[in-house]
Amino acid sequence: MVRRFDSHAEADAADRAYYLSLTPQQRLEILFDLVRLYREEHGCSERLERVYRIIELSRS
Repeated sequence: MVRRFDSHAEADAADRAYYLSLTPQQRLEILFDLVRLYREEHGCSERLERVYRIIELSRS
C-alpha cells in the first residue's frame, strides 16, 4: 500500500497509529524479521560476539 502525506509530521503520526494498532506479538515478529534481514545482508551469526577487554589499573 502506498500513501501520500502533506507533511512529515502527518506521515509520522500515521506510522505511530499503525504500530500502535498492532499487537505486541505482531511488533515482535516485525522486529525479528528486521534482525533476520540485517544478519543475512551483513553476514552476521546468530550468536552474540564475545568481547574481552583487559585494562591495566594504576596503583595510587
